[in-house]
Amino acid sequence: MTPVLLLAAEKESAQVTDWAARIGWVVGLALFVALVYWLMREGWKWRGTLQGDLPELPTAPDDPGPEKLAMSGRYHGSTTAGQWLDRIVAQGLGTRSRAELTLTDAGLDVVRPGASDFFVPAAQLREARLDKGIAGKVLTEGGLLIVTWAHGDRLIDSGFRSDHAAEHNEWVEALNSMIETNTREGVER
Repeated sequence: MTPVLLLAAEKESAQVTDWAARIGWVVGLALFVALVYWLMREGWKWRGTLQGDLPELPTAPDDPGPEKLAMSGRYHGSTTAGQWLDRIVAQGLGTRSRAELTLTDAGLDVVRPGASDFFVPAAQLREARLDKGIAGKVLTEGGLLIVTWAHGDRLIDSGFRSDHAAEHNEWVEALNSMIETNTREGVER
């Protein structure tokens, strides 16, 4: 045989795609992703059950008084005070959302479209500071406004990020001044 004929005889057709194996892998991967999602959802529900002793969140009074400060931004979640990874999910505090914050003499009103609104009475405010993270959200140093407040028998840290981060310092000063004044008045009584 001539070399040209040998080359022609050795050619084979291209490998045919094994569709059954490919479909099996895709279905298996989809089932794995569904299982992981289901486990995450069950973990979230379990955490909410463990935190079931958290009382109902207060609502804003009918007449909270004149507005001292207002801020538009995002609510990033709440954690046990001092433990930035111990997320609180009970009473809807685990739901991230847009937020409109209003500070009055009565306290801090947090309005969250699509999630539960809540109000922190002035007497329950404990501290305000700038920090870099809260469960599920880490930013540059000072990127989050963290408000510590008492609710029931717990101290809670709630994290907010303004649409205009330059507002954070003003909020820290106003909140801490309000807390200091309320503490002084409480001791004098």
